[in-house]
Amino acid sequence: MSNAERLSTGQVIARSLISNGVDTIFGIPGAHTYDFIDALYESRDKIRFIVNRHEQGCGYMAYGYAKSTGRVGAFTCVPGPGVLNAGAALCTAYGANAPVLCLTGNIQSYHIGRGRGILHELPDQLAILRGLTKWSERINHPTEAASVMGEAFRQLSSGRIRPVAVEAPWDVFGAKAMVDLDVPTGVMPPPEPDPDAIARAVALLQDAKNPMITVGSGAIHARSEVLELARLLQAPVTSHRSGRGIVGEDTPYGFSCGAGIKPWLNTDVLIGIGTRLELQYLRWVKIPPGIKVIRIDIDPTEMVRLRPDVGIVTDAKLGARALLDALSAKLAKRPSREEEFNTIKAAFRQEIQGVQPQMGYLNAIREVLPRDGFFVEEISQVGFTSRFGFPVYEPRTFVTGGYQDNVGFGFMTALGVKIANPDKPVVSVTGDGGFMFGVQELATAVKYGINLVTVVFNNSSYGNVLRDQRTVYQGHEIGSSITNPDFVKLAESFGATAYRAKTPAELKTALEKGFAQSGPVLIEVPGEPGSETSPWPYLHPKL
Repeated sequence: MSNAERLSTGQVIARSLISNGVDTIFGIPGAHTYDFIDALYESRDKIRFIVNRHEQGCGYMAYGYAKSTGRVGAFTCVPGPGVLNAGAALCTAYGANAPVLCLTGNIQSYHIGRGRGILHELPDQLAILRGLTKWSERINHPTEAASVMGEAFRQLSSGRIRPVAVEAPWDVFGAKAMVDLDVPTGVMPPPEPDPDAIARAVALLQDAKNPMITVGSGAIHARSEVLELARLLQAPVTSHRSGRGIVGEDTPYGFSCGAGIKPWLNTDVLIGIGTRLELQYLRWVKIPPGIKVIRIDIDPTEMVRLRPDVGIVTDAKLGARALLDALSAKLAKRPSREEEFNTIKAAFRQEIQGVQPQMGYLNAIREVLPRDGFFVEEISQVGFTSRFGFPVYEPRTFVTGGYQDNVGFGFMTALGVKIANPDKPVVSVTGDGGFMFGVQELATAVKYGINLVTVVFNNSSYGNVLRDQRTVYQGHEIGSSITNPDFVKLAESFGATAYRAKTPAELKTALEKGFAQSGPVLIEVPGEPGSETSPWPYLHPKL
């Protein structure tokens, strides 16, 4: 017996979102997508539509939603300039392995590829989307909609997680046909760990005196296995950005990217789990002589990109568990190194207190922000310093832009984080330059009463550019100074609450007030151009 219903493409997409657990979609209505937006209206009791003020805001809020939860973050935008505006968020989601779904339109199906100059036409939009995502496809008829959406969700939950996109032509969104929504969307099972590779990894680790574990976002769901492995091997666990908090930095085994440098120099076996190993091979660079590398990764191309001594292509949790089970039977109990690890970390913590004023403000934020509160960084002097100077205790709570390092992503991303986690405090730290990339989304925050607390560090400059021009280019300052509004008055003009904090103590008080509010809060921290201690010796150390 058929379960087919007469539905439009827009209705099929909306129902697919709901059946796959999407409860929020960010977007801006436009003529090309009207029929889809109307389908969202029909389902407004099951899926919330958050309207934005710029397509970049749509994409980044979906990214923040996805990055902080692991669930699909969905957004919709018009084709052409809408897709291009959201492109920065898609490339961030790609680089940071986030399950973001872009739903967009296209010109009428009978005009695609003809170059007629139709509203929002691009020469080949689908090709652009495919260059920014893991997988992208077009729905050409309502009878294809269920299967295309099914494949989209399969891609979003299988293998290496990255964004996907679905487009439908203007005339197809509203077209109707008999559609059976019962389409399989099963997740592709990961490959089983290769027993021979596990055995070779065990052989290396049996002889290891100073092993180190490095984790990335691919290991978030393997948290318990990673900690168990660290304890078994008595190995420090390092991470750079998205892997932070998988092993809390308040345990002996959790090391920031700065604190991990000292044990790295004596490492004889490196275990990378769900990570590109950027920290060791692009930032620390100095490779200990004779080191052996074991990698566990779902993405087989990683084993070619940076070839290990032992490569285990599988899911992080499966691989770590297989390694644990095999090691436990063969490895003698090792003496505890917890006191040694705590001593290394305490010395590093003391050393970086000289990175001022950034560390003073970061210490204040850490004092106020609960253990499971969210910290969203930004491309700024405080944001850079936070990568080694802000302790992280829980996975997903340190939200970053990954290797794209897009200036301006932070505030918009943080709004998505807060929408996804309404009962947890969320703080966004941003520079004055980056904040102005998305300032219009203050209107979105006020409209929906989003209690995000945003700290804007105002030094009237693009700080990194200014420092480099002064130190590398003989003081040839050009384009590095910027003119800003009064951020407190600006926020208040949107209807947000605003404070100004000139010291870490004042910031702490303002944060406490901010988290108690019911809507968005902005805190301006004024500073002098070029007055910050450079964080780069700790991010790209000269070993």
